[in-house]
Amino acid sequence: MWMLASVVAASLFASPRPVATYSIVARDPATGTIGVAVQSHWFSVGSVVSFAEAGVGAVATQSFVDPSYGPLGLALMRTGRNAPEALAALLAGDSGRDVRQVGMVDAQGRAATHTGNLCIPAAGGQKGEGYVVQANLMDKPTVWPAMARAFEAARGDLAERMLAALDAAEAEGGDIRGRQSAALVVVKAVSTGRPWVDRLFDLRVEDHPEPLREIRRLVGLQRAYTHMGQGDDCVAIKDWACAEREYGRALELQPGHAEMAFWYAVALASNGRLEPATPLFRRAFAADPRWRELVQRLPGVEQLPTDEALMRAILAIR
Repeated sequence: MWMLASVVAASLFASPRPVATYSIVARDPATGTIGVAVQSHWFSVGSVVSFAEAGVGAVATQSFVDPSYGPLGLALMRTGRNAPEALAALLAGDSGRDVRQVGMVDAQGRAATHTGNLCIPAAGGQKGEGYVVQANLMDKPTVWPAMARAFEAARGDLAERMLAALDAAEAEGGDIRGRQSAALVVVKAVSTGRPWVDRLFDLRVEDHPEPLREIRRLVGLQRAYTHMGQGDDCVAIKDWACAEREYGRALELQPGHAEMAFWYAVALASNGRLEPATPLFRRAFAADPRWRELVQRLPGVEQLPTDEALMRAILAIR
């Protein structure tokens, strides 16, 4: 991918910055979630390539990148244009269209992709049912077909299937110059009017020798922290059984995580179950003794029962 903000072709060619990118933009037909996943030999690729809005659509803009394709494409789809119409409108007004590479999918799964004839080879893209893949400056022209096959064959939620497409691109040779950053965005099918709630995943690896491995690790953490957040919601209404269930699920996903062990232990203890909480408290205290100090602060803010005997028992755990 070539990275420049200007949409003026003369300016683009005056200061070339060659960066290779492959991406997938997709909608999950089962849930309606929409997302973008991308990997590039360029710092912080997610800050300029990937855009998505719940109930509207998603965009990946790359090659001689014009980041305005993201917000403008979403704006057009928000007003009722489908993805092919939105992309065609943006290309029609862009003198640099021959160096652009763009993928779009709208909330109904209509998809469009464009690879300008001056994108650095190997470059190309293809469309499938509810998704598009595109790549430029690749090691070989089999990269994006491999992405499409992997996405169609993969199981799991949209994040998992898009990551499978990225893995397939890398296995096929990927970026001719290597790898550096990656990003994953997944939004809900329908907007709640609260964008911070609508983003199920919003993860970026800015600079890493193995960005795909790292973003998979972050996806695993995000899944666990989603349960942590649900556990916090349960605590807010003093539903300790619910909190115990959600924190427990988080710890199942991240068994070595001290904080998840700690809050699971707190939920268990608050629910009158100190015995199963004990090894979890022990694990957290061993990781950092300051968790023991935190225990003493919780009864005063109704995060543990005000029970001196319970407090003594927890603090006695070694």
